[in-house]
Amino acid sequence: MLNDDNWFTEVYPKHGSALSIEIKAKLHEEQTAFQKIEIYDTEWFGKLMVIDGCTMVTDRDNFLYHEMMTHPVLYTHPNPKTVWIIGGGDCGSLKEVLKHPEVESAVQIEIDEGVTRLAEQYFPELCSSNRDPRAQLLFIDGIQWVKDAADASVDIIIVDSTDPVGPAEGLFNQAFYQQCLRCLRPDGILVQQSESPLFHMDLIESMHQTMKSAGFTSTRTLFFPQFIYPSGWWSGTMAGKGDLTHFREQAAQNKPFASRYYNAEIHRAAFVAPQFFREALP
Repeated sequence: MLNDDNWFTEVYPKHGSALSIEIKAKLHEEQTAFQKIEIYDTEWFGKLMVIDGCTMVTDRDNFLYHEMMTHPVLYTHPNPKTVWIIGGGDCGSLKEVLKHPEVESAVQIEIDEGVTRLAEQYFPELCSSNRDPRAQLLFIDGIQWVKDAADASVDIIIVDSTDPVGPAEGLFNQAFYQQCLRCLRPDGILVQQSESPLFHMDLIESMHQTMKSAGFTSTRTLFFPQFIYPSGWWSGTMAGKGDLTHFREQAAQNKPFASRYYNAEIHRAAFVAPQFFREALP
């Protein structure tokens, strides 16, 4: 919510905390068929997108999330040719995926076209690869897309969704994971944003258990900072048909593109779990 002193505040009532960002102006507000989207100009974070009262993306810190939701999984896979992004309407993850020259096709499946159209207007740098010939943008239900897809038709599925409520709720259950498993090729990997280890450990535990119940043989969580999300500490969880502990380290060290956070050393370090996490997921 925006208060009279021009600070946008997102309150986390369950965790007795809140995040505030100083605002210059509200630039846009719209209610789509799925959710309320607001765009603000901030004093320090550049543009800010808010969906249903929750901070989604800013100019200043989006690179943390987009790089860590893409490059670790792409360098873990031995030869990623095809990628699906479920959600990801701001197009930042698509942009990072297409930095990998070995990727031949990247399909973004976002249910709410309004998110992408506003990103194109207010976050054009995130949408700079939307016209890449390898990219395809679909504005349909990602759950249905996966359900209708052919067996063994994709190498990597990135679930770049909002919190597990509303339109994204169906992306966190066994039925969805089973469909993802069916669509993935033998070395295929699913990665999904998995919220804050400090605030949402119960969700992360459930995701690991449910992914394995769905048939994935291995799961692994990576950690990264993200100021505008609850607690400032975020995660992504991978599920694979094979080993996820090795990655193409030489390729990561010699990556043919610039990054602001990700590198081979960060890749290794991101998977080092704190003690409480190891005890919760032995």
